[in-house]
Amino acid sequence: MSAPDAAVASAPHEQDLSTVSVVLPSAAHFRQQLPSLPHASEKTSNASTAVPSISDGKSEISFEKGGLSWEGYLDDELPEKTHDHFLRNVRFQIFSLYRRLFGIVFITNMAIFIATCVRGDMDANYLGKVSIANIFVAILMRQDYVINAFFVVATAAPRSWPLWIRRILGRVYTIGGIHSGAAISGTIWLILFAAQSTRQFIKKEHITIPTLVFTYSIIALLIGIIVFAFPKARTRHHDTFEMTHRFCGWTAVALVWCLVIFLIKDYKQPGQTLGRAVVEAPPFWLVLIMTCSIILPWLRLRKVPVRAEILSNHCVQLHFDYVDTQPGHFTRMSHNPLFEWHSFATISTPGAHGYSAVVSRAGDWTSGQIASPPKEIWVRGVPCYGVVAVTPLFRRVVLVATGSGIGPIAPVVFAKKVPLQLLWTAPAVRKTFGDKLVDSLLEANPSAVIYDTREHGKPDMVKLTYRMVREFDAEAVVIISNEALTRKVVYGMMSRGIPAFGAIWDS
Repeated sequence: MSAPDAAVASAPHEQDLSTVSVVLPSAAHFRQQLPSLPHASEKTSNASTAVPSISDGKSEISFEKGGLSWEGYLDDELPEKTHDHFLRNVRFQIFSLYRRLFGIVFITNMAIFIATCVRGDMDANYLGKVSIANIFVAILMRQDYVINAFFVVATAAPRSWPLWIRRILGRVYTIGGIHSGAAISGTIWLILFAAQSTRQFIKKEHITIPTLVFTYSIIALLIGIIVFAFPKARTRHHDTFEMTHRFCGWTAVALVWCLVIFLIKDYKQPGQTLGRAVVEAPPFWLVLIMTCSIILPWLRLRKVPVRAEILSNHCVQLHFDYVDTQPGHFTRMSHNPLFEWHSFATISTPGAHGYSAVVSRAGDWTSGQIASPPKEIWVRGVPCYGVVAVTPLFRRVVLVATGSGIGPIAPVVFAKKVPLQLLWTAPAVRKTFGDKLVDSLLEANPSAVIYDTREHGKPDMVKLTYRMVREFDAEAVVIISNEALTRKVVYGMMSRGIPAFGAIWDS
């Protein structure tokens, strides 16, 4: 599962900071209509001195001591990392839960694969069923309703459960490991099926030419999909990755239908009609279900009206009213539904209809939305849960956002389902994102730390996040940022025994 397009980069460096600045709304602004939300928890600052100053028409308060300020955080001593260096790398980097899930699926398949080869009693019909079953699992693990079901079940765990159980459940967003493990396993099984089918065809045992033609065609398509799905290829050639996944995938599914029908025909009993043989064959029902799962989101394809609100020359906020969303949801948007889709976190306010999404300048497509805001846009499927949805699993949480990563974080702040502390770093926050969003966040989370990187420079995010965790006595950290910083902060927390969650770029 990938981070929303809105997330922008923020890299740490060592710069001494002497003061903390938390931007608060002026008294006049409180008279405007902002979300009025009951506080689930509020941690009051212990600052002994507060020196107000006027900045851009807003009241800016600098905390000299105490509270959740960042003064002197660079001098903080980080605790020693747990375990030795090798074990830390194996546990938190090499064998992430995504890769463990991949490994479980892949190794289980390969154990059965090797046992089948050793026995030597292979039959093309059996191998075909195993191949189809793996492809079925791979496709279903990318279905919107299936993904949402996993999140609903995982986040239903009560906060009274032991932390180690909730920490594992919080990794629900790594279920993409099952998708990739089943996809690669299914391809390997299909190669074995092709070899056995060729052998049986030569011996004139069941298999016919159409079955072989469809089999080798599917293998070629699946190999193409897998090659461009490797992380480096996907990053360098993302558009090609999307095109191969979509169009090669659809073509492969169509050919799987042909393969299944011909394989059933090759193996049907004498005197049995093809129709009866088809409905009695498990592969037929697996292919039917996975085809419906692919078609379903496209049945919900629609062009919806958009109200655009220009926040700055860096970002635009798009407002929708066709559906309500939940904290942690993301949605997909496009101007050309067949060729490109872009995922963005939804921002919902309790009691308000619809949602909004912050689109930040991060490429040609996003720049186009800012330069020429749309009045209509295509959406498909249903809003899906992402990593931020795991927040309610924990008793106290530090939410970390850099730049437009505030998009996924904001609805969780507004919802107030769990005591939380917000840390948001971004350049020229009010100028870039507008007073309305900033003031709404500060009303919902008065102790929020909003760090202006243009004024104070880029912080050491590991140290600053750890300061927030220690001061707030947080049970977990959730971060939305760019890939490098997300990995750095998550590793920095996890290696010190603090559960941390951030988007992954493995799938």
